[in-house]
Amino acid sequence: MITIDPTSITNIDNYKLITGSVIPRPIAFVTSQSNTGVLNLAPFSYFNIVASDPPMLSISVARKNGEMKDTARNVIENKELVVHIVHEDLTEQMNHTAASLPGDQSELELTTLHTIPSDKIKVPGLEEALIRFECVLEQHVPISNDSGEVVQDLLLVRIICYHFDEKVVDAEHFYIWADVLKPVARLAGNNYAGLAQQFTIERPS
Repeated sequence: MITIDPTSITNIDNYKLITGSVIPRPIAFVTSQSNTGVLNLAPFSYFNIVASDPPMLSISVARKNGEMKDTARNVIENKELVVHIVHEDLTEQMNHTAASLPGDQSELELTTLHTIPSDKIKVPGLEEALIRFECVLEQHVPISNDSGEVVQDLLLVRIICYHFDEKVVDAEHFYIWADVLKPVARLAGNNYAGLAQQFTIERPS
């Protein structure tokens, strides 16, 4: 067993170890909107479920050179976003949006994706997504490093409307068909994974 003190290695090495260990990670493909109406589109793999009652998600957005990213700023200022679950056919388009653009330019322009109006918020979603969640911001938690510099913006968001393509959900029993959804997850570096072999284990009573 190799034991490592996180404080004894560089930030890059900590990043490599943690992102290579906590795998696979689901990807939130997020639309948000600026005060001037620019639609931002970006993927985040520091993403997961927080609760089901109420239905809440977490998205952690890294700052760049101390500056808040467009998604975090838009959500904090306007309190709205749409979270899409990435499936195999969305992967290439998602990767295009990881490019760094000026705040007045939309990543949507780098793709062939189309928007669709939301039911309960102003921010539109992506028509091609098989699952999308309309969300509102519940809490913003700035994450600071040991030097006191804010390095991440943790967004705790509440789902206020679900949208599912008919082929991925059993609407009567509220089951999601994972084999049909074909979700994509993030690994380390530039690596991704599809849905691996599934198995079932009965939980003890």
